[in-house]
Amino acid sequence: MLGVKQDVIKMIQTLPDESTIDDIMAELYFKSQIDAGMKELDEGKGIPHEEVEKRMSKWLSR
Repeated sequence: MLGVKQDVIKMIQTLPDESTIDDIMAELYFKSQIDAGMKELDEGKGIPHEEVEKRMSKWLSR
């Protein structure tokens, strides 16, 4: 497994050459949020699919 630094370097290298610092920061933020969500799921802190459907149906029925 790559270290965080190497993982970030690899991610930056996949971005277009004309990427701005803001683009890079947005990608880093997105990745950090995905990583945090995956960690929560691994720890069993996620919401079951059925509960999500129940909550969403309330929003969509308005």
